[in-house]
Amino acid sequence: MGDYKAAENRYKNVEGTGFYRHCGKSGLMMPPLALGLWHNFGTNDDYENMKKMCFTAFDNGITHFDIANNYGPVYGSAEENFGKILREELGAYRDELIISTKAGFDMWEGPYGNWGSRKYLIASLDQSLKRLGIPYVDIFYHHRMDPNTPLEETMGALAQIVKSGKALYVGLSNYDGPTMAKAERILDELHVPFVINQNRYSILDRSVENNGLLKQTYASGKGLICFSPLAQGMLTDRYLKDMPADSRAVKDGRFLHEDQVLETRPLLNQLNEIAAGYDMKLSELAIAWLLNKPEVTTVLIGASKPEQIISNLKAVEKQAHTVMTDDELQKIEDAVAAFERS
Repeated sequence: MGDYKAAENRYKNVEGTGFYRHCGKSGLMMPPLALGLWHNFGTNDDYENMKKMCFTAFDNGITHFDIANNYGPVYGSAEENFGKILREELGAYRDELIISTKAGFDMWEGPYGNWGSRKYLIASLDQSLKRLGIPYVDIFYHHRMDPNTPLEETMGALAQIVKSGKALYVGLSNYDGPTMAKAERILDELHVPFVINQNRYSILDRSVENNGLLKQTYASGKGLICFSPLAQGMLTDRYLKDMPADSRAVKDGRFLHEDQVLETRPLLNQLNEIAAGYDMKLSELAIAWLLNKPEVTTVLIGASKPEQIISNLKAVEKQAHTVMTDDELQKIEDAVAAFERS
């Protein structure tokens, strides 16, 4: 075992602030920020930095760590790395952690390595648990809607997973409102603790508002955890003036293109002015905007270094002590609408 000992004040610092939130109408309490392991926890990343990010998160009250089976780039490597951290350092605190993983996207070759069949989902979770080195996850998600597998089969697999003790709760990711409502009815009949949806949501991406997911989630009393809250980094101050050579848009290009940044820059600067009115950075406004919504339980952040986690926690603190009036929030909506019309 390693030398890590969690900060003794990891809960005292957030007591009395409403830091933890119920996940929808369930009894599960969630921190306002969760650490996602999509980037910077895979094959070619620095293991010592991974550990420091996990320690920084947990020491500051972030108890939720979110993974998927295929986070890599070598599939499974993020789970393997986090499993090693659990085994060597964090395992003593397992009962204080919410660990989630998912299955739905490509994982292995052949007809049984993706989508939503019973065979794939159960086999994938078994593999995930081996990589993580734990007997169960707290939340297991179906990662995307499957147009070719009956919803009853996919939801039945989630029911079997919970009954087998390999997951405490289930969630749905990248679903739309109508499909989520159908899935919910099936899961209710099967007495499955479906508590959360995970979807992309930010000031710049309103898909969940347009496809019915946001409204349906709230009406059904489910939690909502939002990924890409900073729109792959656009909603930070990195791109307001320049195109940094070490930025994701320049170095990677898979999820954010330079053209996107240049086209969106006028709106980004408008939003930055609104953020300044709240004494916030643009990234802090983006997170606070989400946490201000009653439908949102948790914002899923990514990080490449511990300092970014601390910075994002400042947004939580500012949101908790800032009244965002309807008139002020409307300025954001007006800026986005004017940009979309242009």
